[in-house]
Amino acid sequence: MNKGFAICALFVIGLGAVLGGAFGKFPSSTSADSGITAGKVSADYREALEVVGKNYVTPIDHERVLDRSIQGMLWSLDPHSQFFTRDEFRKLFEEQSSQFFGIGVSILQHRDGVYVQSVIPGTPADKAGIRYGDRFLEVDGKDATEWTSSEVSRNVRGERGTKVKLKIERASSASPVELEIVRGGVPLPSIRNYFLLPDGVGYIGLTGGFQETTAAELDEAVKKLQKDGMTSLILDVRGNPGGLLPQAIEVVSRFIPSGQTVVSVKGRSRYQVSQELRSRGGVRHSVPLIVLINGGSASASEIVAGAIQDYGRGIVVGTESFGKGLVQRVFPLPYGTGLTLTTARYYTPFGRSLQKDYSTGSIYEYFTSGSNQTNGASEAPRPKPAGVPVTLPDGRVLMGGRGIEPDVRVEASEFNQLRFRLNDAAFYFVRQLVAGKITGLESYRVDKQNQQWSIAPDAFPITDRLYEAFREYTLATKESGLTAELLSSQQEYARVRLRMEIATANYSNEAGVQVLLEADPQVLKAASTVPQARVLLDRSLAAN
Repeated sequence: MNKGFAICALFVIGLGAVLGGAFGKFPSSTSADSGITAGKVSADYREALEVVGKNYVTPIDHERVLDRSIQGMLWSLDPHSQFFTRDEFRKLFEEQSSQFFGIGVSILQHRDGVYVQSVIPGTPADKAGIRYGDRFLEVDGKDATEWTSSEVSRNVRGERGTKVKLKIERASSASPVELEIVRGGVPLPSIRNYFLLPDGVGYIGLTGGFQETTAAELDEAVKKLQKDGMTSLILDVRGNPGGLLPQAIEVVSRFIPSGQTVVSVKGRSRYQVSQELRSRGGVRHSVPLIVLINGGSASASEIVAGAIQDYGRGIVVGTESFGKGLVQRVFPLPYGTGLTLTTARYYTPFGRSLQKDYSTGSIYEYFTSGSNQTNGASEAPRPKPAGVPVTLPDGRVLMGGRGIEPDVRVEASEFNQLRFRLNDAAFYFVRQLVAGKITGLESYRVDKQNQQWSIAPDAFPITDRLYEAFREYTLATKESGLTAELLSSQQEYARVRLRMEIATANYSNEAGVQVLLEADPQVLKAASTVPQARVLLDRSLAAN
């Protein structure tokens, strides 16, 4: 048996073994392309698995082999068809329902462990008194000091009503604090923060995926911002990986007239004839609109940005989106597992394909194309796909087959190893500061975050006295790896980061992120394009 075919057989029959139980047996007809029947593939796989099981150096984990077989087969089709284990499949539906079960904390990994960054109001962690800066020492008796953030997250999550025992290190306590917390529902919103920038520019961070509550969250955020005086809107979908298609249509429907095509879908089976999915009636937000995108904006995010761009309803600002235009259908499988399988492709209202090329067959190259960083080394971005020109009714020519390209390109803030160390240094200092441990600055002590989402422009100023205390603390901490010269060269950035940490410790993670966004070059550029966005809005209103 050919080695390459043996590997392929392993992949194909791994899927067949599961799908056969869910949807019936594979047909025994012969493939027109290869002349190989499903029955022969099944026999070859079983033979290969038997040989491996009897002769491999150690006993094999059949479940793991099966899981990897299915995923390998799916990746031979395209990069986005995916197999989910029981835990992964459960998490998929938790995310789509905008809630999961756990304790309710935002966490970050620093140089010596995982720490609490913020507590979500009303959750079990909030009720138990967990604080900003608490360090995880143990979870259910297991040493957590060497764990990653994902390991901590996985272990504190669980079924509703179950208990988790924590041992944490608190800066204001001489001995570890032990807690027993009953897991409960934790909100997982699409919109992580919203606030008002100068000159009536509203900001909404739709960065948490498109879930069942996305459109309702958007309406609520717009309503509150308009009450505060919003006259234009930045809709930020940077880093938003997508989600539920109906919610993407609902979001676009808030900005374009009812009955217009939002996205068309074409493929096999139910999508053999192209289907045009159209905007719906109801709430419309008639404000100048800017959509922020980057390389992490994918799928439903690109549908939103592409429709707004095609119709000239707003300005798209940032860097190129990811380029995922494949429709996935979810198939539940036995024993709580499942998979997503590509069944069609997405196209913008006037026919641009969102999907970038994946014909090289390299998963790594596909997911890193367009990236400037490879293993920490700077190199030129890989060439973008040539794309297909599409002429819009107003004469503009946009390219299909390479994601969404911004109308106004602006690079993100530079982030390097030095700034990573500065982030760490700011956190460790503020952790001591809000514990009342910095001599002369005891008034900065905070016992509990007050869960305020936004902050005033003059809140938490970084005075010279405060900055000097940070500088002295950091230089005295050998682990920071920072010198006086390095701190001096990054003083402006360090001040912003300090204010972010203090805002987080006092208010919430959302308030801290607001501090960073107010200094974000992409957000600032987006705000400067409001006049152009207003012209587009006027044209759109006149045409409809």
